Amino acid sequence: MTQTELMFNPFEPGFTANPYPQLTAIRERLPVHEHPLGFWLLTRHGDVSDLLKSKHSVEEHRISTGAMAEMYRQLDGDEARRAVGLSMLDRDAPDHTRLRKLVVKAFTMRTIEALAPRVTELVDQALDRLAAAGGGDLVTELAFPLPFTVISEMMGMPDTDHVRLRELTGTLVRSLEPVNDPDVLAAIADADRQITALTVDAIEWKRRNPADDLLTALIAAEDGGDRLSEEELVSQVVLLYVAGHETTVNLIANGTLALLNDPAQFSLLASRPDLDANAVDELLRFDPPVQMSRRVTLEPYEVGGHVIPTGSAVIVSLAAANRDPAVFGDNADNVDVERANARHHVSFGGGIHHCLGAALARLEGRIAIGRLVRRFPDLRLAGEVSWNGRINLRGPATLPVATS
Repeated sequence: MTQTELMFNPFEPGFTANPYPQLTAIRERLPVHEHPLGFWLLTRHGDVSDLLKSKHSVEEHRISTGAMAEMYRQLDGDEARRAVGLSMLDRDAPDHTRLRKLVVKAFTMRTIEALAPRVTELVDQALDRLAAAGGGDLVTELAFPLPFTVISEMMGMPDTDHVRLRELTGTLVRSLEPVNDPDVLAAIADADRQITALTVDAIEWKRRNPADDLLTALIAAEDGGDRLSEEELVSQVVLLYVAGHETTVNLIANGTLALLNDPAQFSLLASRPDLDANAVDELLRFDPPVQMSRRVTLEPYEVGGHVIPTGSAVIVSLAAANRDPAVFGDNADNVDVERANARHHVSFGGGIHHCLGAALARLEGRIAIGRLVRRFPDLRLAGEVSWNGRINLRGPATLPVATS
């Protein structure tokens, strides 16, 4: 393939199962990539990190050039899109600062570490189920229920139809994907409407049943003045609830699969509990739960000998940056749970939008994967891995394992 033929194409067959050959080729030969669809793609670690830490925008309505501008104009015309666009994830300062302050105390290191006994209890219950059955689907038994239960309990959410909610959130997060299919866009809008309605119901239930939880705290902040509009309240709750479990599902599933595909690293981690924290960062680096992020240029942006115009959508490939040999060496495409600079990954983003739940994700991943490999040192794949079909929040839909 010549450089003129090389183009980012996440719809290429096999990309979801393994995007890295294509991303590596682009990073090596076209690291600042102007795509025919009107966005730019950055793949080198330094370029990605610099833009994430910059003051350029995350707000979609600021896109003014390229084909993506028209797509977002059409989406922004849908008033039902309450759950997408008003969250702190999608706002610049000062709105982002104001919204983040409302929830940051619930995600301090001390608060998160206090959850360790409960997380351990939930992990052990899941491992008991796997042991009794001789194996099963790791996504269904561990990777999904663990973070879903933890974030539900943190927020104090009422009981709900877990199967339905999982389907809806799985559709909603497609809004973070490069989408050009009108049917998919319509499905995202419908999921947004349904999740918004569920969230409004949960908020009303919590007003009648306040408790010492995050949802009550958010409602109190909204009730106490004009810091949160009703729409903002709904959006923050949806963001915390969805992001609080969807990404960690991928961390646990992707990380376990990476270890199963490298028995030497699996065995090393199983014998070295002291490596658990570093191993989680290495697995986050190797196959991140979120594969890309975005920014919108607020002024001409120079990078790699190119000038990206004002109002351009720029996609930063976290996955490609995490395997940049300029930072991670010649073995960047391999898992190394002892890697000294594993924490230099960009899987949690950067700048003011650095992932609020990073400490929670690390805690859940550390306990889940560490206890899994020690409980089942002979764990192995027991069938074909199926993928969730997503390009950004990419991970296994099913991960069949046998425990002996």
